[in-house]
Formats: sequence, C-alpha cells, structure tokens
Amino acid sequence: MRTNHEIDYRIYGEEMQYVEVELDPQETAVAEAGSFMMMDDGIQMQTIFGDGSQQQGSGILGKLMSAGKRLLTGESLFMTAFTNASYGKKKVSFASPYPGKIIPLDLFELGGKVICQKDAFLCAAKGVSVGIEFQRKLGTGIFGGEGFIMQKLEGDGMSFVHAGGHVLVRELQPGEMLKIDTGCLVAYTQTIDYDIQFVGGIRNSIFGGEGLFFATLRGPGKVWIQTLPISRLASRIISYGTVNRKEEGSILGRMGNMLDGDGW
Repeated sequence: MRTNHEIDYRIYGEEMQYVEVELDPQETAVAEAGSFMMMDDGIQMQTIFGDGSQQQGSGILGKLMSAGKRLLTGESLFMTAFTNASYGKKKVSFASPYPGKIIPLDLFELGGKVICQKDAFLCAAKGVSVGIEFQRKLGTGIFGGEGFIMQKLEGDGMSFVHAGGHVLVRELQPGEMLKIDTGCLVAYTQTIDYDIQFVGGIRNSIFGGEGLFFATLRGPGKVWIQTLPISRLASRIISYGTVNRKEEGSILGRMGNMLDGDGW
C-alpha cells in the first residue's frame, strides 16, 4: 500500500511545460521554491523546512539537519507545501524553469527510489523524501559532472523532475551497458550501476570537444537522458554574447550585424 499522498496530474505544453496537480481534500503537494505557477482558491500555501517527509527527523534539530542537506545539492533550505484545505478537488500548477520536458516518476512502480541530477526535482506528493546521494566511487565523484552528490527521491508517491530539451527513456537489460555524456544524464533507478570511463586517445582527449569521460550505466534498470543540459545551453548563450561573430562576406556580414543591432 502507498504511504505517500496519492495525487492526480496532467502535463501541458511542449517546449515550456507545466504540470497541473489535482488535490483531494487534505491532500498536499510539495515543490521547490520558485516553481509555483497558479492554484485554485481553497489551497493553502505554507513554507516548510526540507521536504516535510517522515524521513527528515523529528524536532527542530532533525528538521534543520534534513533541510541543511539540501544545500549540498544546490537547493534552498525551504520547500513550499500546497494543501487542499477546502471541500472538493482543487488544482495547483508548477512550471518548468527552462525549455525541456517534465518527467513524471511513480516511485511505487520504480522500486521506491530514483537518483537524479542535482537541480532536476520540481515537485512531488507529500511524503516523498528529497535527499542526497553520495557517489561511492572516487572516479565517479570527481569526474562524473555532478560531483559526489546527487539528489535521491524516495517513497511510493508521484514525483516530477525536469530535464532540458527532449527526454529519452532507456530500459537496460541485465549486463547491458550504455555510454552517455555526463551532462546528459537526468535520472536512473537504484538498480543501475553508475560509473565513469575515460574516453581514451590523445586526439579524442585534446581535440574531441566532448569531454574526457563518459558516464557508463549498466543494467538492469531504467535511465532518463536529456538532449540539452542546462550547462550546455548556458555556455552557448554566454559564448554567443561575448564573442564577435564572423559571418561570411564582409559587406553582408556587417549589414547583418547592423540589422541585429550590433553596429559595424
């Protein structure tokens, strides 16, 4: 039986999605600060330490320690709880922070635990624990792109994470291995063996432009992969804004820059 709140949901949009969560009376959803979009009248909003789950400990000290762990994953000390305090069903919506896809994860069907990148979590049913996952292998922690610390979602309720670009889901069979760019890894189930592998070769390392390491994931289990990591998008934007462009043809290139507002 499920111990977390059971919520219904619907995801809207294509590139800039949002998830609409339907709450029965006294049901609660928790979300990252800043992800709230809109809600029906009758829903009460409350700022809480940590995720409000039973796993965060009792008393002020236990709550502070649980919330403090979230700082290690780059998140806020606080989360926001949205409770349907009225009669009848009410809806609350949460928006994605950048172009991409919202991924619904039913932890009950995924073995009770999913490990994801540090900034992936968006919202969940109350009772889902949002904690930290330490990478035990030295190489994975140093070169894995996410460091030693990732987020872990535990419980038996619905949870929602966000990824950049398009999202691909792969179901790996026992012993099957997949090599991906470390930044493209969004999440994986706890049965996956996650490690790092050196690309190899002098030319690949120096001139490949793809980094020095692969993320290797060995089944059995499920893996979620994104096509556009936010770090890759940010670096392209910064590069475009700080480097002079070199268009073909001096006259046409200058005319194009003038039209763009860059002058001669």
